[in-house]
Amino acid sequence: MSEQSQAKISDSSSRRGALALQRRVDAMEQVLIQIYGPERLVLRAGKLQALKQLRSEDLALKTLALQKLILDDPGITAIPTRRQIPRILTHLEDELADMIARRTLEDELEKKIAERMQERHEEYVRDIRNQILKEDGGPETPETLKKLDRLTELDKVHLKGSALDVVRPASLEEVVGQSAAIESLMAKLASPFPQHVLLYGPPGIGKTTVARLVLEAAKNLAQSPFQPQAAFVEADGTTLRWDPREVTNPLLGSVHDPIYQGARRELAESGIPEPKTGLVTEAHGGVLFIDEIGEMDPILQNKLLKVLEDKRVRFDSPYYDPDDVNVPQYVHKLFQEGAPADFVLVGATTRQPDEIAPALRSRCAEIFFDPLTPEDIERIVREAGRKLGLEVKASVAQMISQYTLEGRRAVTLVVDAYSTAYLTQGTTPHLLDDAVMQRVISRSRLSPVKPIIRRDAEPGRVFGLAVAGYHGLVIEIEAAVFPARETGRGRWYFNETAGSMTKDSVFNAQACLRRVTGRDLSQYDFHINVVGGGNIDGPSAGVAIFVAAYSALTKTPMRMDTALTGELALSGRVKPVGGIPEKIFGAGQAGFKRVLVPADNRMDLPATTQAPELVLVHTVADVLDEVHL
Repeated sequence: MSEQSQAKISDSSSRRGALALQRRVDAMEQVLIQIYGPERLVLRAGKLQALKQLRSEDLALKTLALQKLILDDPGITAIPTRRQIPRILTHLEDELADMIARRTLEDELEKKIAERMQERHEEYVRDIRNQILKEDGGPETPETLKKLDRLTELDKVHLKGSALDVVRPASLEEVVGQSAAIESLMAKLASPFPQHVLLYGPPGIGKTTVARLVLEAAKNLAQSPFQPQAAFVEADGTTLRWDPREVTNPLLGSVHDPIYQGARRELAESGIPEPKTGLVTEAHGGVLFIDEIGEMDPILQNKLLKVLEDKRVRFDSPYYDPDDVNVPQYVHKLFQEGAPADFVLVGATTRQPDEIAPALRSRCAEIFFDPLTPEDIERIVREAGRKLGLEVKASVAQMISQYTLEGRRAVTLVVDAYSTAYLTQGTTPHLLDDAVMQRVISRSRLSPVKPIIRRDAEPGRVFGLAVAGYHGLVIEIEAAVFPARETGRGRWYFNETAGSMTKDSVFNAQACLRRVTGRDLSQYDFHINVVGGGNIDGPSAGVAIFVAAYSALTKTPMRMDTALTGELALSGRVKPVGGIPEKIFGAGQAGFKRVLVPADNRMDLPATTQAPELVLVHTVADVLDEVHL
């Protein structure tokens, strides 16, 4: 090939290379125009002192302008040579690709940011709208307003009222049979230094009513610490429930943590726990009355005792931050100082004192309510009839007293008879007669409370006394003596269903009988029976069992108008027993004229002049002197 031909080929290749470079430069310029826009690109080129080079037809000057624009560096002044241009363009293309990638990412981020800002804006507008609605009209909707109207309509419907509310005592003077308990409770509450009190007694005799009325009476006394607005807060120990995690405690109060239970919305949204005060704070400055306090959970009782000592309830929560400026002042105060709980506790129970927690008893004075007598029941019946506008015949009041010794039950029977008479007569009744009352009692399937006891005197038969709850019971004890089946191997038989302690009473009676009679008891078989299998699980039947065995052995009848109680020592001394007031009351209800009581129980005797006659005995010799016909 000639030199001329080679030159032509070389020149053609050079032009193609220059054309390719020109295309690359033009393409890069178009990309920049798309990125910045024509006007902004001109302004940018002028700022970087590259506008003149960008408009030049010289490939090298245009490449220099692209360098300044893409690298954002006006200090680049060296004009590239022909050989440098390809390498520079490659570098600029890489930089331009990075720029486009950044631009794309920035656009996506800006789009997401704009969307998120729009969502926030809409949520903000929605909150503002709800707040305005709440301020203007509250959270009410047509549905909530409809439910409110329904409740309002229901409130307009009232029954005439509960008959039990009508007959309930309205003053202390109307309370029957509890003068001693009222006086004692008034002394405890009306003192300048009131005491916590436990009230003992059978159900339905007025413990709750007396406590409420005593507080009202105490408010009117000058020395009383109770203000006129002092509250009487009632609770029931059988229904007081609480969560050991302190999530809920209606008695003492609890903390509503924002995560588990949710405090009020404005607190929960800020993660602020909200303490909720309980009944002890509601009773601050007044009386907290807990019925059936013996049924309370033991742990809850201990927590209550702590409040009685501190006179405050303490709150705690891991979510409470004392340095949080968003916490309301009342929440700070409750967490830092606790809630006030300075009140007088009055607990009522139908349990025996030994069944109540010693820690609770040690902090409280104790008052015992007396069981009601038939005369008390008759007064209650007449007063209930008066409040209902009824004339109650004396025979009706007496009939009711034969079937119940609970005031509440007696009033319920009067109300039932009132309703029955109203239904029968078709008009408001004014007289309560025997026929209506007999129908009510028959329908209620009641049994007489006064025992019917055969009083025929015969050897081996005596009457002992026992206690069931707060009521005294008369227990018939009989004994029979026979020659021993095996000579010299006499035995004692008794019904052990009467209680495990009966065996000890029989053992002591055996020793005393041998001492008193001087007989060889191994020649006899003794049969001791507690009629009906009544539970005398305690040592107080010792004297009665001894007298029954003595009477059977000597074939000597004993007085049938005398009831016996007392523990028997091996020496023959009569030792003191418990439940003396209840036993005396039970003997009186059964019609006994005399009761033999251990001399050491003289401080337990009730202050009454009514029957039965009380005889103090020291030894079995005294007992035998009193029961012999």
